[in-house]
Amino acid sequence: MAINSKRKGNQGERELANKLKEYGYNCRRGQQYNGLNGEDVVGLDYIHCEVKRVQALNLDVAMEQAKKDSKSNQMPAVFHRKNNKKWKVTMELDDWIKLYNEYYSSMKLAEK
Repeated sequence: MAINSKRKGNQGERELANKLKEYGYNCRRGQQYNGLNGEDVVGLDYIHCEVKRVQALNLDVAMEQAKKDSKSNQMPAVFHRKNNKKWKVTMELDDWIKLYNEYYSSMKLAEK
């Protein structure tokens, strides 16, 4: 990996961690603390964050990396952004459905 690519990746991890903090989550880069292997950004319980800050992204390769690096209690997710674009999150449908079902159930309980 070229130095500029590595620096951009590190910047992307810091940027995403700060963006998640804006939403109220206590997130930080994983690599900078204790060398947590495979943890780009930590602080979202049950989600493994694979961060990609590139112009050209192979989502299949990124998702495979996220799946390989995630722990058994984590859902792998690829957080990615191109220059001058908003952050996006890619997950496998089964994991997204689990999240949506939790949300839907909580909304139904709130209606009662």
